[in-house]
Amino acid sequence: MADMQMVAAAMSEPALVDIRALTKRYPEGERERVVFSGLDLCVARGERLAVVGRSGSGKSTLLNLIAGIDRADGGSIEVDGQDITRLSETARTLFRRRRIGVIYQFFNLIPTLTVTENVRLPLELNGMAAAPARERANEMLSCVGLAGRGEAFPERLSGGEQQRVAVARALVHEPLLLLADEPTGNLDAATGAHISELIVERAAAAGATLVLVTHDPALAAMAGRVWHLDTGEPEGVRA
Repeated sequence: MADMQMVAAAMSEPALVDIRALTKRYPEGERERVVFSGLDLCVARGERLAVVGRSGSGKSTLLNLIAGIDRADGGSIEVDGQDITRLSETARTLFRRRRIGVIYQFFNLIPTLTVTENVRLPLELNGMAAAPARERANEMLSCVGLAGRGEAFPERLSGGEQQRVAVARALVHEPLLLLADEPTGNLDAATGAHISELIVERAAAAGATLVLVTHDPALAAMAGRVWHLDTGEPEGVRA
C-alpha cells in the first residue's frame, strides 16, 4: 500500500522525462532495423522506474537516447523541460554533465585515475575547482562505504567496489536524473543485491529521479514502477 501511494504521489508531479512519438532506426547491412516507432513514456520527478524486456528490445538504446549519448530519428525527449533532440552534440554533452548521472554495467572507470580522481571528474568538467571537488568526491566515497580507498586505482578494487565508485561518480554532481544500465549485470548475486540497495538508497537521498534497465527481478522490484518494453505497452514499440 505504501509503495502504491508513493507511485501515485510521484505520478501527480510534472514529468521530469517526457518522451513523445520517439523513433529510432539502425542500418543492418542492406536493411533497416526499427528499434522504436512512436514510443511514448513519461517519468515523474522523484520516480523510480525499472525498464525491463527481452534482449534486443531496445532498453539500453532508450537510456542512451534519454542521456543524449545517441540521437533520435524522430519525436521528442524532454528532460526537465529541455527537448534534447533539438540540441547539438556539444550541447547534449554539456546538458548531460550538469543534469544526468549514468551508471554502466561494466563500471567505465578510467584505469589511470585514482578512485577519488574518477569520482571528482564530473565536478571538474563542470568547472569546480580541484580542492572542493576533492572534498566532495571524498564525501561521496564515504556515502558508498569506500572511505579511505580514494588513493587506490580501480584495478585494485573488487567488482562490487568498482560499482560503488561508479555510483559515487554518477551522483557526485547532484544530477536531477540517474540512469542505470544493467548495474548489477556484471556482479555475483550477493554483491548485486548490495549494489541494488545502494543505488536506490543513494538516489533517494540525493533526490534524483531513477530510471534503470535490468534483467534482475529483485532490482526491478525495488522500483516504484516497472515498465515492460516488449509487451505491447506502449503501442509502437518493437524489436
